[in-house]
Amino acid sequence: MKLNNILNFIISTSFCFFLFSTTLTAQNDSIKQATIDSIKIKEKYGLRVGLELSKLARTAFEDDYEGFEVMGDYRISKNLYIAGAFGAENNNTNTDYYDVTTKGTYFKAGIDYNAYQNWLDMKNMIYSGFRVGASTFDHTINSYTIYTEDQYWAPQFTSSESQDFDGLTAVWLELIAGFKVEIVNNLYIGAHVELKTLVSQKEPDNFENLYIPGFYKTYDSLDIGFGYGYSITYLIPLYKKDK
Repeated sequence: MKLNNILNFIISTSFCFFLFSTTLTAQNDSIKQATIDSIKIKEKYGLRVGLELSKLARTAFEDDYEGFEVMGDYRISKNLYIAGAFGAENNNTNTDYYDVTTKGTYFKAGIDYNAYQNWLDMKNMIYSGFRVGASTFDHTINSYTIYTEDQYWAPQFTSSESQDFDGLTAVWLELIAGFKVEIVNNLYIGAHVELKTLVSQKEPDNFENLYIPGFYKTYDSLDIGFGYGYSITYLIPLYKKDK
């Protein structure tokens, strides 16, 4: 009789322990699953600033050019960035008919949209956007020659008297497309192309703006301009958001 009681006690105890262990394991699995489901990836938001490299290269290797550009963007949502640039240029345009030096500064501001779907923890960009640009500049006409069709009887008139035209301005719209790739943590290299159209400009008397800082070369009275550039920028993280 005592033996049966002991066996019944052991069986009952073992069954209770089994139920307790099964319940505890199920609870732990639930807690673990809930913890895994609650994990979120943080993305960096901040200010990215840097330099335009092609202008520095031209300054180093071309005698008729000096310039620089500081650029930056600020991320305001998952794919949207406020972007802008400030620069200065000193460019000499020299042909068979004129020698003109242009010096001035410019500012551009606009929006970029990143169309690239990054993998986990990547922050690269393939983007397009627009800018509004404005420039203030001066022209110095070092020399010029007036072209005439009848060159048999009269020589072309040439003047080497320097003329200065100050306080010139221009405003333009610009479409931009490019990419930025993170090569090390927070450091990016990139390239872009620009298509521009003039909105307004102040020109010298009896002369055209041959070069506008930030807009670059003008083409035979057309209001269209083109540009390209290479960049190196650094992201200054300010805060993070859930991806």
